[in-house]
Amino acid sequence: MKIAIVTDAWEPQVNGVVTTLKNTVKCLESSGHTVLLITPQLFRTVPTPTYPSIRLALRPEAKVGRILKDFAPDAIHIATEGPLGLAARRYCKRVGIGFTTSYHTRFPEYIRMRLAVPLGVSYAWLRGFHAAAKRTLVTTESQRQGLAARGFENLAVWPRGVDTELFDPRRSITLDDARPIAMYAGRVAMEKNLEAFLSLALPGTKYVVGDGPDLASLRRKFPHARFTGYKYGEELAGYLAAADVFVFPSRTDTFGLVMLEAMACGVPVAAYPVAGPVDLIAQGVTGALNDDLRIAVLTALTLDGAAALRFARTRSWQAATERFIDHLFVDCIYEPEFLDQTVCR
Repeated sequence: MKIAIVTDAWEPQVNGVVTTLKNTVKCLESSGHTVLLITPQLFRTVPTPTYPSIRLALRPEAKVGRILKDFAPDAIHIATEGPLGLAARRYCKRVGIGFTTSYHTRFPEYIRMRLAVPLGVSYAWLRGFHAAAKRTLVTTESQRQGLAARGFENLAVWPRGVDTELFDPRRSITLDDARPIAMYAGRVAMEKNLEAFLSLALPGTKYVVGDGPDLASLRRKFPHARFTGYKYGEELAGYLAAADVFVFPSRTDTFGLVMLEAMACGVPVAAYPVAGPVDLIAQGVTGALNDDLRIAVLTALTLDGAAALRFARTRSWQAATERFIDHLFVDCIYEPEFLDQTVCR
């Protein structure tokens, strides 16, 4: 099967979208599918306003159309709503090809943090973008319900996985700081609500693993916290496995893949009871949820990380990718000329 995936989020970005797509492509190719990735690396790019580390393709419409026409895919998935996603959507609509989309990021909330744009306006635009898709894939059931309440249609859940060979308690490194160690890993930006974590009165040491536009200001404001910058692969796994509790202070993430990575390292998670954490964390078992984040952290510190590890080991990327394939081809019974019927469900 020939599958085209179009994404504005790609390397060198480090985030859940990129991690998800890289692991999905790996599983697709290992199952015998041919995958074409259309990413900003194929185009001239410009920095995103207020977020220069994220670069956007410049005037990609014609080239995206040529690439898709030449590849002649059996299925097209548009992963993001940026310039590349818009160009692919226009091409598919113009030539009459069905496609799927995914909703990874709560852009309306992120935009409102930086600009005075009403949520209703941003959600209306996103609803229009995804309305043309056969399916819009979301990360969790709570996200599906939230978007359905805002008028989104044809929603389906595409779960996430974790690489339990990479993220493993045995990779733990030595951190010479006072215990317990409460750790966050991910993008260091205002939408991650890191001040809510760093301002907590907690015993031990706070760690922030990652980088982003707010790193310098948070370092100045919280000099007693440890800021490591980005860590990758085995080094990232080593840091996660060395923590006593993983703290996820975001109230706006759609999933929070790093929570699953921390659990795979045998580390309980503390978070607010919002979409994403409520879909992953078994209260008092794999972590703790509380509107008082300090209470959530202190509760999670009392838990046995073995339960978190057992849960993470049930969430493979292969199983997640099989769900992705099912959603890509869910309508194939009505279009037998479009793809191989053997993959239909």
